[in-house]
Amino acid sequence: MSKHNAITSLPSSPTEDRHLRMIKYCVAMGVRMLCIVACFFVTGWWLLIPAIGAVVLPYFAMIIATTSVRSGFAVERPTAIQVYRPEPPR
Repeated sequence: MSKHNAITSLPSSPTEDRHLRMIKYCVAMGVRMLCIVACFFVTGWWLLIPAIGAVVLPYFAMIIATTSVRSGFAVERPTAIQVYRPEPPR
């Protein structure tokens, strides 16, 4: 017997999902810009921290942005139609 999902348990729409991923990407790129600006003000070996952040962050931003928010939801798909045939009378 299958379990029925309520309409509220459906995943977010593709438009909403895209919007959330875009926000995550923009935040990550904003942090990257802060790392780039920090490279001009930090001296010594501390310069390595914002420099590595500026180089590595785009990779992780793309991973985060392409990972769908909907991955935790399992939408139940309809199955094949089964024909109901009553038993013949005895």
